[in-house]
Amino acid sequence: MKDYPVKVEILNRFKTKKYQDEVVKKLKLGEVDIVIGTHRLLSKDVEFRDLGLLIIDEEHRFGVRDKEKIKTLKNNVDVLTMTATPIPRTMHMSIVGIRDMSVLYEPPHNRKPVQTYVLEYDQEVIREAITKELEREGQVFYLFNNVEQIQRKAEEISDLIPEAEVAYAHGRMSGKQIEEIMQDFIDKKTNVLVCTTILESGIDIPNANTIIVENADRMGLAQLYQIRGRVGRADRQAYAFITYKKDKLLSEVADKRLKAIKEFTEFGSGFKIAMRDLEIRGAGSLLR
Repeated sequence: MKDYPVKVEILNRFKTKKYQDEVVKKLKLGEVDIVIGTHRLLSKDVEFRDLGLLIIDEEHRFGVRDKEKIKTLKNNVDVLTMTATPIPRTMHMSIVGIRDMSVLYEPPHNRKPVQTYVLEYDQEVIREAITKELEREGQVFYLFNNVEQIQRKAEEISDLIPEAEVAYAHGRMSGKQIEEIMQDFIDKKTNVLVCTTILESGIDIPNANTIIVENADRMGLAQLYQIRGRVGRADRQAYAFITYKKDKLLSEVADKRLKAIKEFTEFGSGFKIAMRDLEIRGAGSLLR
């Protein structure tokens, strides 16, 4: 917006208290035209002089309570919500006509669907998948959603593939630490990033085109779809290895989720995934 007389600010927990207070004050006075922020925008101290448009990106990351709070910001505000995987409640509201819905099916130019494998955890498959990606000078995301064990998992991968430069990141780290780790990954100083579901959305690293998910049966369907979407963001073939513990008896619901993620790999399948999620989980209460 630099060519226009528009003032844009940012608001999140990584900014200093002084900076945040300044932005909050400007919002109240109407001195900011666009503010981009995290859940921090829903805090009690944030007031808008005249809010006209609310855009919610990655709508699935906001719970029902958050959305109710958003409604109280202003009664007659226009709202646009965006997500690759609408939650079942939102999907149901769209189907019954409470909300208008638009669906984008066309992928960006030259993108290829991610080749998805759903399988029992096998160290040899993991070694081969990582080695193949490194051989073509690509990078790997390894999703391991256990903060206590994540360092050990990173060391295990280093031992398994000695030529790999492995780093790990999780949500309990400070914003500065996460930023430095991600910057090293973007700069290709590391080529395997072991991380928790902080990876789920907002990460765009075109050189990372293999993702391995451990204990995928513990994750939601929309979550798995979002995680898989972190790869395949360039014109080269991407691979996703969705794994679960060897010899583990999966619950019926977990089995349905893993079958759906394997079945829906083509572009624009976020809508179908959301429909399947609605079938599996139900719509929830519309009146809450």
